[in-house]
Amino acid sequence: MDEPADSRPGDGGLVRLRLELAYDGTGFAGWAVQPAQRTVQGTVEAALTVVLRHPVRLTVAGRTDAGVHATGQVAHADVPVRAWAEHEPQLLRRLAGILPADVRIRAIAAVRSDFDARFGALARRYVYRLSDAPWGNSPLRRHDTVGWPRPVDLDVIRQASAGLLGLHDFGAFCKHRPNASTTRQLQRLDWKREPHGVVVATVQADAFCHHMVRGLVGCLLAVGEGQRPVDWPVSLLGATARCGAIPVAPAHGLTLVEVVYPDDADLATRTRLTRSRR
Repeated sequence: MDEPADSRPGDGGLVRLRLELAYDGTGFAGWAVQPAQRTVQGTVEAALTVVLRHPVRLTVAGRTDAGVHATGQVAHADVPVRAWAEHEPQLLRRLAGILPADVRIRAIAAVRSDFDARFGALARRYVYRLSDAPWGNSPLRRHDTVGWPRPVDLDVIRQASAGLLGLHDFGAFCKHRPNASTTRQLQRLDWKREPHGVVVATVQADAFCHHMVRGLVGCLLAVGEGQRPVDWPVSLLGATARCGAIPVAPAHGLTLVEVVYPDDADLATRTRLTRSRR
């Protein structure tokens, strides 16, 4: 029987691998495996199983919704030490030959057995891209940038964003799940304008509840268009149910760009703390 994950060399047991992934979410029904649906998790697990000749199950830093992209997704898996030793030198190239063009594993490394891609993370960072140019969106960025039909005022949006930073209950912005907390530490919420009418929002928190980023972006865009007052987003904090008046921004403008982890010495402590809260 396989032993618990252990990254030390040996003939038996399992080794824990950390994977860094990028994908275009356009053709996927989200990250998580679903019956009769094409998902990122299912596609990557199938490729790993073929190459390593052993069933592989991934634990991910953050489950992305249908249509959402990633350039900095992180996952972990436990695989037999023998399989890792045999396939490590050519593993990335072999996977590149099997995986479809819209998903790539960019790096794989053996890590400590207490590394946990989900519960060990300190923060997740997303970017949301839209274009409010009167001529529309760039054809080459249509998969990751939303063509917004109305101009938005970033000065007003920044004012409305400032009061959302910090530890709050973001239940008004989330799709609720049974027994799941909606309290999060929002660490960053920046907006900038790039050339050709492109607007980029950067959103970072210790974790996000379901639809939280898209809810925040949709709410703030309503303020930036003049449809809602500048204090409306802050007034929603602490609500125990999702606010139906908040528009959820389209999924394809959202990309997970980074997952932040503590130093190795603090991994186990971080994992225990996060598990106790969620």
